[in-house]
Amino acid sequence: MDMPQPREVTLLPDGVHILWADGHGSTYPHRYLRAQCCCATCISETTGRRLVFLADVTADVEALDWMSVGRYALQFLWSDAHTTGIYPFTLLRQLCQCDQCRKERAASQP
Repeated sequence: MDMPQPREVTLLPDGVHILWADGHGSTYPHRYLRAQCCCATCISETTGRRLVFLADVTADVEALDWMSVGRYALQFLWSDAHTTGIYPFTLLRQLCQCDQCRKERAASQP
């Protein structure tokens, strides 16, 4: 399977919106996406255990800016000053909260 590629990334009050090259649209609420960060501050490097959960992220956090990381990920500047996490495109597609993606994930569960 080819790696999904974003065509457009937009930061809006309700979250991060990504239009993918295949035409799929994803919206990620700011707080939800911030809580999914996989950096060493948010996930233990030694155990792989998540250290930062949704409840640990302030309700008013938002992505203030973003940048591409190579041809495989995005990095966000969060209003809580967190900047170290990168979000690979494959992870972002897995995290998509649209009805279609939720149904597909549910159908693939054993």
